[in-house]
Amino acid sequence: MAALTLALDAMGGDLGPSVVINALERALKSFPQVHFVVVGDEEELTPLLQQAKLNKHPRVEIKHASQTVTMTDKPGYSLRAKPDSSMRVALEMVAADEAVACVSAGNTGALMTKAYFTLKTLPGVLRPALMSAIPQQNGGSAFVLDLGANPVCDSDTLFQFGVMGSVAAQEVLGIAKPRVALLNMGEEEIKGNDVVKATAALLQQSQHINYIGFIEGDDLFSGKADVIVCDGFVGNIALKSCEGLADLLLNNIKSNIHAHWLTRWFVKLFYQRLQRSWDWLKPDHYNGASLIGLRGVVIKSHGDANARAFYSAIEQAVEETQRDLPTRIRDRVEQVLLEQE
Repeated sequence: MAALTLALDAMGGDLGPSVVINALERALKSFPQVHFVVVGDEEELTPLLQQAKLNKHPRVEIKHASQTVTMTDKPGYSLRAKPDSSMRVALEMVAADEAVACVSAGNTGALMTKAYFTLKTLPGVLRPALMSAIPQQNGGSAFVLDLGANPVCDSDTLFQFGVMGSVAAQEVLGIAKPRVALLNMGEEEIKGNDVVKATAALLQQSQHINYIGFIEGDDLFSGKADVIVCDGFVGNIALKSCEGLADLLLNNIKSNIHAHWLTRWFVKLFYQRLQRSWDWLKPDHYNGASLIGLRGVVIKSHGDANARAFYSAIEQAVEETQRDLPTRIRDRVEQVLLEQE
């Protein structure tokens, strides 16, 4: 199979496989060097591909999977009871070198468990982390990890998140010396729990990390850091809170549009530009969380992703594959482990 082949879990999202097919149409135009395997129920996928006139496309094929992981399936149950799920089959393609990456909008816990079981972690990596880019005031982006894969972490695990995030910022964001920060309840060294303080000590001692200290939640978008490290419990709540705030502010603006004729005139001139600014915080603009630390590229899309958002996840998968991110992380982890001996 072609070196650049992506496996798309077509059955995992809330909105069904039509979203994946619509995203695939755009991806085929954007990435002429990439082949795509659409994994799922062949009877359901075939008419959708025919409708999109992709059923005979030379860079598209279907791989049948008889089962689907639902959003309510517990990770352990999905691993045991659904060995032929579209998610599992897509991951096994990566494990067998039949694909270079897997993209799924399915159950996060199930994806984490199946990826961990199927692909295994890179040598020396304790736990994979869910990482995503968020916009910054300076117009750039910063990586945040973990965003929900590991609700409870020890200091060694958080330290490795800093290492992996730093490599990702170098390779994907093009930052030569990424600034790594710990998300904490205060910037002072005395603030935080024992795990956060122990992680800070490990990061300070490493020659491979440009550690800048603690940042608080109101600095997530300030541009102070290029990599922001936290456990999955904190990271998931922080990100969802930001998404909710963006929706609240935009909806408030919409509800006040017709309050006065002068407001309506103002909106005609400036609303579209304002909406684009707020849209930076909306999931479909940065959708595509990477499950890094595994022996392959796995991208988690939002469960309710639309076609534009799922395309963003595909774009992220192509970027990480072209940068050979797993290999870069493996090499850096090896260097850090030697440093600690």
